[in-house]
Amino acid sequence: MKIEVFKKLKLPNTPGVYFFYSGKDITYIGKATSLKDRVKSYFGKDLIETRGPLLVDMVFQSDKIEWKDTDSVLEALILEASLIKKYQPKYNTKEKDDKSFNYVIITREALPKVLVVRGRELRQYPERFAFSAKFGPFTNGAQLREAMKIIRPIFPFVDDQSAKKDNRVFYRQLGLSPDMKDSVASEVYKKNIANLKLFFQGKKKKILLNFKKEMMSYAKNKQFELANAMKYRIFALTHINDVALLKKENFMRSDISSFRIEAYDIAHMSGKNMVGVMTVIENGNPEKSEYKKFKIRSQNGANDVGALTEVLERRLAHSEWKFPQLIVVDGGVAQINAAQKVLKALKIKIPVASVLKDERHKPKAIMGDEVSARAQKQAILLANNEAHRFAIAYHKNMRDKNFLGRI
Repeated sequence: MKIEVFKKLKLPNTPGVYFFYSGKDITYIGKATSLKDRVKSYFGKDLIETRGPLLVDMVFQSDKIEWKDTDSVLEALILEASLIKKYQPKYNTKEKDDKSFNYVIITREALPKVLVVRGRELRQYPERFAFSAKFGPFTNGAQLREAMKIIRPIFPFVDDQSAKKDNRVFYRQLGLSPDMKDSVASEVYKKNIANLKLFFQGKKKKILLNFKKEMMSYAKNKQFELANAMKYRIFALTHINDVALLKKENFMRSDISSFRIEAYDIAHMSGKNMVGVMTVIENGNPEKSEYKKFKIRSQNGANDVGALTEVLERRLAHSEWKFPQLIVVDGGVAQINAAQKVLKALKIKIPVASVLKDERHKPKAIMGDEVSARAQKQAILLANNEAHRFAIAYHKNMRDKNFLGRI
């Protein structure tokens, strides 16, 4: 599809979910703060730099776009997760790989808890996380945490923190968890959990109907305090205040005021237990939830350059991950050349810098892209230091595990 096709689409400037089609098949699903602006971004000249070759191919293969607007960004976030789970679109590779992403689960207990859990934890500890409902995967942990903060005052729930005896009163006073003083309160909480499930299923109209019935019932029985509380919940649900989520959405977009650096380092002991890592610095701050570990597969000896090549090839195969504006490697000319060779082979244009160390492994100079070296010096050094620290910790962990395995 070309930009002329997009111009004919009358997308609204509202939150929602959009669908790319190839024939009758949905090939990609995404969410947007503004449907008009987000879909337009797929037709920009810098698409390969901001989104990667996978989504360039997706746009090229697509022949139709549809969308569904929502009342809020929060509802777009929830709708996107449920639709990706339902349709499993070809190009939502990131969303399919659910081991490291987040789910919202409702536990199967007399007093159900609402928890945010990673996919890998659900697989490793199924008995610990027995659930009656599971929603997701949600691909952005920071956004989901903001979303749960917005949801919780509307649907007060119990989680691991508020379930602790010393915390119960505090969370109740904040209106974040229910008062479970008697059996009546317990039944009210069960209704609340049922409505929360409906919210994650995108059935807000059904919830509003339930709330209005409860409000009328309380008023009829002259339970005016409860009726007034229900009136507040109706207002909160129909006027969802997701300003914080809007800010998080805008910050995480690669095409809005964001400079991302990815740094790579290799660690081993004379070629044994060789590992590689990737760390991320965005706008000068470490994004530790996006750090990655790589167990080196292709190198038998102490070949740092070969190991770096392997790590970069494996990372860049994940073109659904947000691409950086700068790659930083530990080492000298050989490491820069290796990185540039991988990028050239994949036809990806990302500048490369390296941090050269002295004999005590202290930063001596920044090599490579001169513009980035001047403008991003502190962030480059931080990224490199984080990569070195993370790589050493991972290598020691691998070494200790292998040593214990031999005992």
